Amino acid sequence: MRFSVYQVSRKGGREKNEDRMGYCYTRESGLFALADGMGGHPEGEVAAQLALQTLAAMFQRDSKPTLKDPLRFLLEAIIAGHHQLLHYATQSALIDTPRTTVVACLLQGSTAYWAHCGDSRMYLLRGGKLIARTRDHSYSELQNTLGDKVTPMPERFNRNVLFACLGSPGKPVVDTAGPLKLRPGDRMLLCSDGLWGTVDDVEIISMMSSKVISDAVPDLVELALRNGGAKCDNVSLLAVDWESAENDDSASGVSTDSLNPDVFASTIQAGVLGTDPPVDELDEAEIDRSIREINDAIKRSAQKKK
Repeated sequence: MRFSVYQVSRKGGREKNEDRMGYCYTRESGLFALADGMGGHPEGEVAAQLALQTLAAMFQRDSKPTLKDPLRFLLEAIIAGHHQLLHYATQSALIDTPRTTVVACLLQGSTAYWAHCGDSRMYLLRGGKLIARTRDHSYSELQNTLGDKVTPMPERFNRNVLFACLGSPGKPVVDTAGPLKLRPGDRMLLCSDGLWGTVDDVEIISMMSSKVISDAVPDLVELALRNGGAKCDNVSLLAVDWESAENDDSASGVSTDSLNPDVFASTIQAGVLGTDPPVDELDEAEIDRSIREINDAIKRSAQKKK
């Protein structure tokens, strides 16, 4: 595989930056992820970091050097991150559980898969056009999607409230998508709501399509900070420029073709909380039950629409 990647995170007008992002890869697969710790709950930065550490630890464990079922991996890893947050809150005797959104994209061979929980987004662009975008787990997005099929929400209701995140008492909703065959020049953008909350999709698509990612990403961040003003949220972006599934000496960026099958590289910090997530100690039965319940709920919803 060969790809270019560029990422920027800024605190904005907040007291601290609760966004976290990073990527890891083997010879034949790569994982790119971003998490946005939620305000109003304790230790949002811890929640975001734990979610990413869990994703990276499971990717390192299971990608040898490929994943047998990428979509199942993404679902299981995100659910595992949720359980890690519940475990952390219990061990730390917290009154409330740290919470976070998460979005992750997995590239394997020349194919992309992605998953998310909450309102951190992924945009996939091709030839200057948007061909895919995650749908936020918020009541405003639900209202826009269902349109006249639901009763309009009263104006006093906060339309940006999320109905899904990691760390909440209920089981998280995790949407997955893929496989999608990539073409050279395809671009993926992972971002927190600090970007799309102040910069509309048209502007995001335009800037991501007209500039190299090393210019587009910082320019978008600066635009979001200006638009957001003194109270701007944390703004974090991670962009990936897909170049090729094969080795190409004329291309730039990161090449994984020379890596040994057992080599794992990562920009996601491990152990910043004093210990890595105990991935091998995860309750596999509980995770499987959670996944089955989520899948059953999705099937029931699909049947109702028919």
